[in-house]
Amino acid sequence: MLPFIDYPFVWLGGIAGVPKDDLKLIFTILLSYPLAGALKRIPDTQPAKKNIFMIGVSLFYLVGVFSLWSGIRTLLIASAGAYGIAALVQGPYMPWVSFVFLMGHMLVSHIYRELYSQPGVVDVTGAQMVLVMKLTAFCWSVHDGRIPKSELSEFQQDRAIPQMPSILDYAGYVLFFPSLFAGPAFDFAEYRRWIDCSMFDIVIPDTKRGGTKRKRKIPSSSIPATIKAAQGLVCILLFVKFSSWYTAEFALGDKFLNYNIFRRIWYIYALSFTARLKYYGAWYLTEGACILSGLGYNGLDEKKQLRWDRLTNVNPVALETAENTRAYLESWNMNTNKWLKNYIYLRVTPKGKKPGFRSSMATFGTSAIWHGISPGYYLTFLTASFVQTVAKYFRRHVRPFFMNADQNTAGPYKKAYDLFGLIVTQFSFAYIVAPFIILDFKNSLLLWSRVYFFVHIGIVICLAFFNSPGKAWLTQRLKNKVGRAALREMHKSASTEDFRSGGLGVPDDPTREIEEIHEELLAKSKDILRRRETARAKTRGA
Repeated sequence: MLPFIDYPFVWLGGIAGVPKDDLKLIFTILLSYPLAGALKRIPDTQPAKKNIFMIGVSLFYLVGVFSLWSGIRTLLIASAGAYGIAALVQGPYMPWVSFVFLMGHMLVSHIYRELYSQPGVVDVTGAQMVLVMKLTAFCWSVHDGRIPKSELSEFQQDRAIPQMPSILDYAGYVLFFPSLFAGPAFDFAEYRRWIDCSMFDIVIPDTKRGGTKRKRKIPSSSIPATIKAAQGLVCILLFVKFSSWYTAEFALGDKFLNYNIFRRIWYIYALSFTARLKYYGAWYLTEGACILSGLGYNGLDEKKQLRWDRLTNVNPVALETAENTRAYLESWNMNTNKWLKNYIYLRVTPKGKKPGFRSSMATFGTSAIWHGISPGYYLTFLTASFVQTVAKYFRRHVRPFFMNADQNTAGPYKKAYDLFGLIVTQFSFAYIVAPFIILDFKNSLLLWSRVYFFVHIGIVICLAFFNSPGKAWLTQRLKNKVGRAALREMHKSASTEDFRSGGLGVPDDPTREIEEIHEELLAKSKDILRRRETARAKTRGA
């Protein structure tokens, strides 16, 4: 670290009451804006200079600002290992070899961080988590580039890498400074199209001569980037303010018990919202830097207007107004959702078969390990998975009563149902994600106990009802309303989701996964018994 770097952050941190490393992280993200502007002005015909510029800036962040010499070693091991595996290992298992290597390496980092935790200190784990997404996707893209296009989906064809990239291009991809520490992640094919400017090869109206013309120059992105920066800074300022009002320490302290149950629930909701503000701010800021560099470009919309949402990672408005669990989870950490879907869930599924419990469980396990090993993560994921099941039951058996008979238009009380869904979803997830903030197992259970485990009790009551004659009663009433055929079609469409693991790998229906595991084990045991009987019959016949 440069010796004078720390001084202003120590001083400012003392005034704002914010750890100096958090201020450094914000500083590097904000510094990425003018640097991204300079990067975009390097001639398009000199991509090597762009790569060198990116590598230099990232090394300055890692060493000059944070003194993460060991972090450079960690990123080098991961990136060099993935590149070597992709280049040298042939056959269909190459991406899985890389996956095991990268996840195992990251798991070691998570364990080290858990054992030697340093609160308020930025380490390389966040950057490594982003890199794992990028490199596992990279290895799958290399694999896809080696097999016929006819065997690939449209998405896989678009991301396929037919030839190994140069070390310099690969290093630039690994060390893309606007998203180094906090993401978002993206695929190498997108990076390559950005650096050679083919991403911007679009057809636009020719206002002078009529007709159309081709345009390849990176469009101006200063306005959307500035908007994202402003949104990010507002979120950061709100976080600094609210974090002095709502703290996990107070919620775990004795004074918290002086509040009544409703005020405790409200406090946990406010604590959860405050924690999200930090992520909103960081992701808005990094997305703005990516937009300013040009990588956030995503073509034209239906009105021929420029779109800058390629690397959108969160939709705060959709999340804070979500009326169901799926909308909530899919609005959070959106690029991680895409990675889990395209490079875990669908890759585990055998070709020509529908995704089953293996795909769902593999996605859930990957998401859990990727986040870390703190017990709080697993308390959150497991609870959220059962809330997903309850939400599915309500979506199938209760929501249709608030729709008209055609099930396409809202009934007179649908707004009341939506308001109920909004309140339940928001306060339930504030409770569910509390361990994500606290992390410690004992203290997470302590906080839940202070609101009398109200979400868990609700889960038990709902699951008990929907596994009782009450479900049959609801089904019969629904059948009378919409008819048998319409009911069958509703349940069919509700049970064949493309991404059954839902947002962040949380199982959409853990009870169904358990049933499928039981059915498969039962089928295998019957098959073994049948083979034994056949073998015995042959022996007796001989």
